[in-house]
Amino acid sequence: MNKYLESVRVMLGGDPRKPGPVDYTEEAKTIHFYKKSEKHDFDALKLEARAHQKKKYWLKRRWIALLSINLLFTVSFWFDIQILEGALTASRMLGFHLIDLNSALQVMLAHKHIIVNLLIGTGTVFVLWLALGGRTFCSWVCPYHFLAENAERLHVYLVEKKKISDHAFHRGVRTVFWVLFAGMAWVTGYTVFETISPTGIVSRALIYGPGLALGWVTLLLLFEIFYSRRAWCRYVCPIGLTYGIVGVFSPLHVTYKLANCHHEGECRKVCEVPHVLECVIKGRAPSAQLDIGADCTRCGMCIDVCPSGALSFEIKGLRKIM
Repeated sequence: MNKYLESVRVMLGGDPRKPGPVDYTEEAKTIHFYKKSEKHDFDALKLEARAHQKKKYWLKRRWIALLSINLLFTVSFWFDIQILEGALTASRMLGFHLIDLNSALQVMLAHKHIIVNLLIGTGTVFVLWLALGGRTFCSWVCPYHFLAENAERLHVYLVEKKKISDHAFHRGVRTVFWVLFAGMAWVTGYTVFETISPTGIVSRALIYGPGLALGWVTLLLLFEIFYSRRAWCRYVCPIGLTYGIVGVFSPLHVTYKLANCHHEGECRKVCEVPHVLECVIKGRAPSAQLDIGADCTRCGMCIDVCPSGALSFEIKGLRKIM
């Protein structure tokens, strides 16, 4: 249970704890002992990592899934084929009602009572993301994530060229915003977050056509390009926190194997939430094998760049996916 509580603590904004001497397993101690005497050509390892990254297995699969899901909404609406109706906040797939968990929570807080129909609609969604890992929604479904991911590439390029500098905020700010949006819904009786949520705005724009609200999304992207890398997803969006809590007990994880790791650091550079990969820092992993925490979006980018197979998708009790 301690690992689950630690995962939630980090997700709420706490810094990952450095393990103490008693936290290390004997197997991990042995691996760390031999690693101390190893000398790696890190430049060669980085070149190997970049060569491996060109394959981008999970990036391609993820983009195909994300674009397909969002375009299916558009096709269903424009051709009236009734496969996937509505938008990401509330939809119906082949007759099954699907309601975004955070949206349902906002609505019930605004109405100040439990709405049975909303609970029924969230049931399928809850089970789905409990199985797949809650924040998998962020990287595999959210349309704003696709835009922000590409904006992040431009941000990183500008930082490398020393045209701009990155500005980070404390991750606990996201928890404060979660409470703030929930409080505003309760006090005002209005789902304030849904009005400004770029996820909902982009989803509706794809289906029903663009509107003035896309101006807000553009401002967010410009802020992320020129000032703070992936600011909305990392420091504001309550959807990620809601789904992250749901996915704490998910059987699907990115798994880290200490013995395979060269500690060249490429995985943390591409990670959307690098604090979840603190364990890959040399001497930090307390066990020979670890599951990456619930704040992980399961995007697979760390797996794509890892040259030694230290990171992989695994389902508890079943098998390694890749």
